[in-house]
Amino acid sequence: MTDDIKPYNILILFITLAYMAITLDITGILQAAAFWVSNKGGSNTRKLFFYFYVMLTLISMLLGNDPVILSGTAFLVYYTAAAQLEPLAWLMSEFAAANTSSMVLFVGNPTNVVICEGFLLNNAAFTAYTILPFLACSVSCFVALFTQFRAEKHLPRKIPHNSDLDPLKVLRDPIGALVGSFILGSCLVVIIIVSFFKVDVWKISLPFAGAKFIFDLVWDHYRFSTGKLHSKDQSNEPEDADDVMVSQLRRAMSQDNGEAHVAGPSRTFNTDIIATDDKSSTHIRTSPTPATKNALSLPQQKYMKEKWTAFEDHFPTLATALPRLPFALIPFAFSQFILIEGLSHQGWIEVFAGWLDKATHGGQMHPTIWLIGVLGVLLCNLAGTNIGATILLTKIVRAVPNFPKDSMRAAAIALAIASNIGAVSFVFSASLAGLLWHNILQQKGIKHIGQWTFAFWNLLPLATMTSFGLAVVSAEMAVLYPR
Repeated sequence: MTDDIKPYNILILFITLAYMAITLDITGILQAAAFWVSNKGGSNTRKLFFYFYVMLTLISMLLGNDPVILSGTAFLVYYTAAAQLEPLAWLMSEFAAANTSSMVLFVGNPTNVVICEGFLLNNAAFTAYTILPFLACSVSCFVALFTQFRAEKHLPRKIPHNSDLDPLKVLRDPIGALVGSFILGSCLVVIIIVSFFKVDVWKISLPFAGAKFIFDLVWDHYRFSTGKLHSKDQSNEPEDADDVMVSQLRRAMSQDNGEAHVAGPSRTFNTDIIATDDKSSTHIRTSPTPATKNALSLPQQKYMKEKWTAFEDHFPTLATALPRLPFALIPFAFSQFILIEGLSHQGWIEVFAGWLDKATHGGQMHPTIWLIGVLGVLLCNLAGTNIGATILLTKIVRAVPNFPKDSMRAAAIALAIASNIGAVSFVFSASLAGLLWHNILQQKGIKHIGQWTFAFWNLLPLATMTSFGLAVVSAEMAVLYPR
């Protein structure tokens, strides 16, 4: 591929980082953090809404949005059901927080890596440029969310809360959480340091992921050999992390005189909301799929099921993490690169570059910021998710002849803002995270958040983030590159 963008660099980086983040999530550390935040907020719903927004923002900054979407969505579905809250405000806030904060580190989103490679932008410099626009987007997004969800229907003053949640109950593997946090944190620090020496980031993330993989194998084997892991067939205890979380929520939210209940089926805590085949659960469905059933005889199905169950009992971390890895990103990202290379081969990139040159009056900085920023947000909905939009606009900007260097740098930062907040948009397919989020909601029985609902409640947050984010980028560039 041209323009210094290496698809294999992006894909290896994100598969390896996803493995480290997902295996860290499996330990229960994110659920434990959510329980701790819940205890701090108490029964004050407005305070809880703010605390959860901050928590999800901070976690997404470090781990990226996928682990937060996987675990945070399931937790909020159960939490709002147990607390008898309308889930819309909480789930929309979670989605916005997770996608907005992924703009801070260049590893937070595949689009960030495309921008860093396409515009030859140092990874540490990327964070330095995006931190202020991120703060503007994050604060304005919360204000917009709170404004539109301030009604009692969405955020009542109080919720029934009679006892604290115990974070240790859902922290299934403290040793794994400690080691996983150290390995992932060290990887991120080393990646930022070596970015000054122009080393491909996959050469750093791959060894760290390999070390984490070896640790998971050894640690799971040790726990299995010493009897610290129990086979599901030999234990009556719920092994599913969601089951443990649900039982804790039911206990904490129950009244002294029994289970809390409010008239209406949508206001009653219902454990049927648990989907056993949910990707966010640590329980993996072992029953064969219809395609598998057609391909295998009954003895073969039984044999495969027994083998998978044995592997799951012996190596639960791998059995849970491997199906959750974003392997679908590989053919999708390559297809986006191929399609846009096709446009370039046919000469369309040069045509679009000429239009951009005229629209920005020869590459003037501030028109470039606003045009690229707004186009980036719109194209996330139209150009095959934010990945396709980012690749396309990167190539167009790079193709403009004699484009000023300061305007090119400004275009890179504006595109970084747009490609991240563009996920908080009008269609689920504006990002892979949106498709994942919608799929989890469907599995959990949240059917009322459809396409129009998603677009309607994202309109105000997206408009405010686009306005404030690009305004900060303009001010930032005016200070750094005065003319």
